[in-house]
This record gives sequence, C-alpha cells and structure tokens, in this order.
Amino acid sequence: MSQSTSTPLRLGVVGLGRAFTIMLPTFVQDSRVRLVGATDPIASARAQFEKDFSAPTHASIDELCADPDVEVVYIASPHQFHADHVCLAATHGKHILVEKPMALSLQECTRMIDAAREAKVQLIVGHSHSFNLPIKRTRELIDSGIYGSVKMITALNFTDFLYRPRRPEELDTAAGGGVIHSQATHQIDIIRLLGGGLVRSVKAHTGAWDPVRPTEGAYSALLEFEGGAFASATYSGYGHFDSDELMDNISELGLCKSNADYGASRKRLLSAASSDSEAALKAARNYGGGLYAPNISPGNTRSHQHFGQIIVSCEKADLKPSATGITIYTDTEKLVEMLPASAIPRVEVIDELFSTVREGATAVHSGEWARATTAVCLAMLESAKTGRECVPGHQVRHNTAS
Repeated sequence: MSQSTSTPLRLGVVGLGRAFTIMLPTFVQDSRVRLVGATDPIASARAQFEKDFSAPTHASIDELCADPDVEVVYIASPHQFHADHVCLAATHGKHILVEKPMALSLQECTRMIDAAREAKVQLIVGHSHSFNLPIKRTRELIDSGIYGSVKMITALNFTDFLYRPRRPEELDTAAGGGVIHSQATHQIDIIRLLGGGLVRSVKAHTGAWDPVRPTEGAYSALLEFEGGAFASATYSGYGHFDSDELMDNISELGLCKSNADYGASRKRLLSAASSDSEAALKAARNYGGGLYAPNISPGNTRSHQHFGQIIVSCEKADLKPSATGITIYTDTEKLVEMLPASAIPRVEVIDELFSTVREGATAVHSGEWARATTAVCLAMLESAKTGRECVPGHQVRHNTAS
C-alpha cells in the first residue's frame, strides 16, 4: 500500500541498547518518525519502552517483524546479528535502517543487499558520521569544482573508546569488537565520501596494547583512491589525549566538554571487578537500566556531531569541516562558513530514510555503499596482519543523490 509523503514512518526497534539511546532524541523529536514497537532481551528495557511510547514490545525479532503496524525496522542489535536480522526484516517486507558496522564479513553484506533487493525494500546503513551536515556540505564544495579536485585527506581522532564499559564480545575482534568494526567504520565512511568512494589500496597498522582488553584499540592507515588522491586515517581508543581539544572542546555528540570530564571512563571502569560486572555496568547505563539518564530534551545538541579532525586538501584550498561549520583556506584568504545545528540531532539520518522510503530518492548510505566501507575496514585488518598492501573489493562511487 502506498503511503502519503506526509505520513510518518512507523518504526520498530531491534535492540534497546547504546545505539538506540543515542538515536532516541532523533526519533522522539522528528515528526517524520513514530516508534510503534520494539524487541530486546532485557525486560527492564522493554518495560521502559512501553511506558515511554505506549507501544507494544515483542518477545522476539520474528514477532516484531510480523507486526503489521511496523513499516521500517531499525536494527541496533550487536554487530554479529546484523546480517540475520536484516534478512529476516526483509523477508517480512520491512524497510530497514541498520546501525554500522553493516556486518562482519563481505559475504554477510552481500546477503543483506540481496535480501533487500529481492524483497524490494530499502536498506540504509547508519548512523555513521558521514551523515553529518558539515561533511555533506564539504562534499558539496568539492563537487562545485571551485577549489579543484581532492588530492589528500587527513583524519585524526583520539578517544577513550576502549575504556568505556563493554560486553565481552566488544573486546573480541572476531565477534565484531575493537575499534576497526566500531570506529573505523565512521572514519572510513567519511574519508570515502569526501574522496569519491573508490579506494584502490590500503596499507595499515593496528595496535592491541592492553592484554586485559585483547582487541585492536588503535590504527593508522594510508588509503589510495582511483585518480591518485590519498588519505591518512589515524584513530586511538586508548586516548589519554582527547582530540576533542582540536574541535573546540565539543564532543562527538555535539555537546560542550569540561575539564571535569577528563578520565571519566577509566574511573568508572575501576568499579567493575570482572567482565560480568563490566557488562552489568554498561547495561545499567543503557535504556531502562538503573543508571539510565534520558537525553531527549530539544536543544541539548549545541553543535554538529563529528568524528575528530578532518582536513581535505584540494588543488586550490584546504577544507576543514568542524562541529560549527567549515573553514576554507585559500591562496589569499581564510573563509568560515557557519552551519547552525538543527534542533534535532542526527536529523540527516531521517532526511535520508524518509526521502528514500517515502519519496523514492536514491540512498547515499545504501547497502552497496556500506559494503564498500566494510571492505576497506577488513582490508585494514588484513594489511596489519600480513604487512602488505591490500586491495579492497566492492568499491562504489559516491552518489550525491538523497
């Protein structure tokens, strides 16, 4: 049945954990979305959802996908379940928004793409920080041709990612843990979008320096694009240094940070004496948990979200997207293009989801796009393991439509 372009998307949620919590302000504040159902293995999370939205929860994803009131399934389950959950939703004829990373293997990515195509449903992968308006606007400046072609991209981000409370599988690379699957997905997605999409080669090093948390916590990679542009991507989740200092002390989620925030994750982790207690600590801070603190008030996000410092070196200028806009460094002047943040954080995700499902637009963050990003991330792991340059497959050109 066709839907009016003014009809809200009826969204069912798979997984009420951290990813859902971060997207919740978007879902609550954007009138183009209505939460109509959810499933999660934790009873307190289901109870919280029913209380907050007067909507049913289901015992399983099968029941959620069978619910005729659910039109779009938002899949925010742990990484290792994405492929099966996407294919199940597609089988039920539901459009799909799945969290990054798309999946843990290229075979799984392809299975997801094929399932969506066969069911004639839309598949969008996000949120990744390549949705952010300053990144999108930087791409528009590149496409304008005013500053010439892209020659080099420099990306840097230092966080305390590895020392935030984790479930055991989040510290196991094979199960989708570590910074390659969880964090490189953001950075590589940004770099591919700004560089045009077609990565020709990857050479990378990774660091796994804490035996208590035995997964990759840092990486540095050199990417070459078709046409000769290249990019360097460096990320540390061991960060004692916090690179938000380079972003005017604005956090990844667009909020102001203070010196009192320094070291909070490591301090919090001291209270977890075992992996079980650490997982319980994480669950307590998630939706419906005993330490859950909602962050859904309009206007909480002061600035745009970001993923660290990005500098795009073009033939005639350097472009630096930030949490407040874009700085353009030309031969003779420094220009600043301010981009006021929307009152709705991550509104760009709903822009793309709504235009794709309701208006027939072509998705930028399609399954094919996300598979290409996954291919680069896996090439980084392979390059680091073998010491050789790797050629990622399945690369697709950036699509400006949305």
